[in-house]
Amino acid sequence: MTKSLNEYVTLGRSGLRVSPLSLGTMTFGTEWGWGSEEDVARAVFNTYIDAGGNFVDTANVYTEGRSEELVGKFIAERDLREQVVLATKFTFNPQPGNPNAGGNGRKNIYRSVEDSLRRLQTDYIDLYWLHAWDTVTPVEEVVSALSDLIRAGKIRYYGFSDTPAWYVARAKTISERSSNDGLIALQLEYSLVERNIEREHVPAAQELGLGITPWSPLAGGFLTGKYQQTGDTGKGEGRLEIAKESGNPIFHRFTQRNWQILKVLVDLAKQLGRPASQVALNWVATQPGVTSTIIGASKLSQLEDNLRYAEFEIPAEGRKRLDEVSAIELVHPYGFFRPDFQGWISGATGLRPWQPARVYAPPAEEVLVAAKAATAD
Repeated sequence: MTKSLNEYVTLGRSGLRVSPLSLGTMTFGTEWGWGSEEDVARAVFNTYIDAGGNFVDTANVYTEGRSEELVGKFIAERDLREQVVLATKFTFNPQPGNPNAGGNGRKNIYRSVEDSLRRLQTDYIDLYWLHAWDTVTPVEEVVSALSDLIRAGKIRYYGFSDTPAWYVARAKTISERSSNDGLIALQLEYSLVERNIEREHVPAAQELGLGITPWSPLAGGFLTGKYQQTGDTGKGEGRLEIAKESGNPIFHRFTQRNWQILKVLVDLAKQLGRPASQVALNWVATQPGVTSTIIGASKLSQLEDNLRYAEFEIPAEGRKRLDEVSAIELVHPYGFFRPDFQGWISGATGLRPWQPARVYAPPAEEVLVAAKAATAD
């Protein structure tokens, strides 16, 4: 079931309440050759807030720091700091030639948080994201540094983005054993054309009590249908056209598999009388494990269109078509987990797949009555 922006949900196993759609601000600023000027960014921000949204996501390197500056400015203009759940990130290096100005070591974490606090015009960050695994920093160092920032009042919670599931599980275990468990969420790419997190990350998040906030649910605009196939590539206005020759794999969307997915999506959208973007966003937002989906917009009209994602539900037959055309390859060892293969383990007894147990929490009144009875003597 889809939710409107002011139907807040808790992020992971925490008390932090966020909107089911988060406003991504990578498009705030034009320093990267695409994005929006300040007046457009302000209109996008205000429209999201006025619609009931409270979860704003940025990063220290977005548009060379300009995104954080604009987000901080817009929050201050409307005195929204206590209303907004503010998230930003560290990891990527803004200082070429300085190896410690990037990565996930303690030195860079401390440098990055101070720079972000200054640009955001705030004393604390609600959710501080590790932006990507750097392959070298011990997980113990990362958890220790971020826990220290919680104790210092610089951040309230933290999450991991673009990180192996085993590393996340290790971090969560260490965090739970410490006196300060602040790891509550994962931020990962997820869309109809990128479903690989379903293998490990989604099950890990569900088991460990971590909320998932997908990024690029529209695959950089590919799933809006604004790009047209031309031979082995595509053409259309937007960042995918501008950056398709870059070495960044997130801009390489023009593949035969993706064109097939887009065709099914567009056909279904026509049947539902909805833009393809709304159907694609609805699909992601209603997937298992997803808490708050990150949407970005370089134009106000794009945001207004995306905010209507909750006005309908995808019928079962339509979801089945989308699931089938976008299904990920069943690579090793995941074939061992299919129901038919599991029958060889259970002796064909029809054993149901394991699910996390639901923890019974008795009503407070019941707890009080039991406590009084126990101390009556």
